[in-house]
Amino acid sequence: MIVLIIISTLPILLLYLGLYKAQNSLLPVTLIGLLVALGFAVAAYTKADIATPIYSGMMLFNNFSVVFSVVTIISTILIVLLSRGYFEKISSHVAEYYAIILFALAGIIIMVSFYNLVMLFIGIEIMSVSLYILAGIKKTDFASNEAALKYFLMGAFSTGFLLFGIALVYGSSGSFSLEAIRNWVISQPHHVDPMFYAGILLIIVGLCFKVGAAPFHFWTPDVYDGSPTLITAFMSTVAKTAAFAAFLRLFSECFQPVSDFWVPVLLVITIITLFIGNLTALYQQSFKRMLAFSSISHAGYLLFAIVALGASSANSVFVYATAYSIASIISFGGLILVSQQSGNDNFDSFNGLGKKNPFLALVITVAMLSLAGIPLTAGFIGKFFMFSGALLQFHLVMVILAVVNAIISIFYYFRVIIAMYFRDTERDELVVPVYYKLVLGLGAIATILIGVDPGLITNLI
Repeated sequence: MIVLIIISTLPILLLYLGLYKAQNSLLPVTLIGLLVALGFAVAAYTKADIATPIYSGMMLFNNFSVVFSVVTIISTILIVLLSRGYFEKISSHVAEYYAIILFALAGIIIMVSFYNLVMLFIGIEIMSVSLYILAGIKKTDFASNEAALKYFLMGAFSTGFLLFGIALVYGSSGSFSLEAIRNWVISQPHHVDPMFYAGILLIIVGLCFKVGAAPFHFWTPDVYDGSPTLITAFMSTVAKTAAFAAFLRLFSECFQPVSDFWVPVLLVITIITLFIGNLTALYQQSFKRMLAFSSISHAGYLLFAIVALGASSANSVFVYATAYSIASIISFGGLILVSQQSGNDNFDSFNGLGKKNPFLALVITVAMLSLAGIPLTAGFIGKFFMFSGALLQFHLVMVILAVVNAIISIFYYFRVIIAMYFRDTERDELVVPVYYKLVLGLGAIATILIGVDPGLITNLI
């Protein structure tokens, strides 16, 4: 677990650099540290996928953990690249922001590698506490303060459900180990303690809050809208990917033998999530708030892999999360540039962007097409994997409803494309910094490459 050690010690180094006023070295050191961690994570990948639990069975760093660690680290690198000059506009204490992001990433690595319910709880809390702070880093901004307070209060409330659920599962099975719990369930298929089922339901409530699934989504729009845009990008990509990886590992490793009990519950949650996310996104006038509501709908699509639990579920979540993360980073990166010039994040602020800055308009268009699931984009491949997995489990009605929702999403994703290319406005030339061109350009290329040749990332798990 060299990856976790590197990511855990790197923020401490950054805090010392901030203490000695070495501001110019913060971004390079952060990027170098993340690249080193990425290298060790890639090196840990094995074709045979042979791994044994470590730390007395508390964690398991197998190929599942490796691929999700890689996609979260790469997403963090892209977001950090976009942060050049961003945090300096908020405060002079820049080192703390980089450090807290990396502390959140350390919790995320634990979440995708846990093999014990105690480690799951620790990983979620490390990530969550860091995000509570990041949501409110604009101390003078009322919206940022409100976002942090709502996120903290709702997060603490949901953590109670999660912890109570873990306690009930432990009380029934006598263990926190995923393997021991699974063996206990298999050993008594017809005599499972009702308290165990209650524990599963409470864990579902806690995890659905973390992933932003309805009806536990009510914090998402306000927190995403009020937080600084770069932090919102981190929440909606890196944090969401880790939450779904943890969700999937827990239910596939632990609770699959009793799937007949919890699948109907998650099926209802999935359908509600899809409709609430897409229908509310239709009525938004703010591009940022639209992305917040659309993230709820994408949580619904990601739940497909857990509802239709099977051998391909991990690969489906990985492909969809990768496609969604890339497109979201492009979208939020473009939003930062446009809102800095126009002073707001409404759809009208994108008017005429296709003429004034064809490059930025093109990459945002690619991102919107991918989020909508249009063919030849990574988003289409992600939806294809989710729908095909559900069809294999005979969830035909759910797939039909999901296709209807995918059609609905086209309307609000295409609003920004129409604004950029078919509406005129008097606006100044929008200059895109080099590092933004690098991140957005690479993201757009990756989106197209995965859409054309999905074999680049499929079947890695």
